[in-house]
Amino acid sequence: MRLWSISPKYLDTKGLVALWREGLLAKCVLEGKTKGYKNHPQLIRFKEYKEPLTAINSFLFFVAHEAQSRGFNFDVSKLDLINPVKAAIPVTYGQLMYEFVHLCKKLKERSPKRYKLFCPNKVDNISPNPLFFIIQGDIEEWERVK
Repeated sequence: MRLWSISPKYLDTKGLVALWREGLLAKCVLEGKTKGYKNHPQLIRFKEYKEPLTAINSFLFFVAHEAQSRGFNFDVSKLDLINPVKAAIPVTYGQLMYEFVHLCKKLKERSPKRYKLFCPNKVDNISPNPLFFIIQGDIEEWERVK
C-alpha cells in the first residue's frame, strides 16, 4: 500500500488508479471493515489525526479531484464527506523528497512523458496532497526505506 504524500498531479494513470484503490482499502481499514492491513505503516498518520475517517475521505477527495481533471470518473459516492479538510496533517520535506524520487524512478520506466514533465531538475518545490502541510524533517519514521 502506498498512500502518496505528494500531490496526485504527479502520478501517471496507473499510479492514480492504484492510489484510489489503495485509498479505498485504507478507508475500509479505518472503518474496521477488514481484517488485513490494520497495522500498515502508511495508516499511522491517518490514525493519529483527530478524525481519521475525515482525513482519509479528504485524501481520497483530492485524488478524485485530480482524476476528474484528467477526464476519469472515480466514484466519489464511496466517500463520506461534506467538506474536505486541507493542510490538516504534517508531512516532512524529507518524506516528500523520498516519495518524489521514488515516483520518478517508476515514471521513467512506465510513463516517459510524465517523467519529462515533472522529474528532471524539478525537485525544489514539490506539492503535497492538499490534505498535508510541509514541515522540516527527514523521511518519516513510518516509511519503509529500501
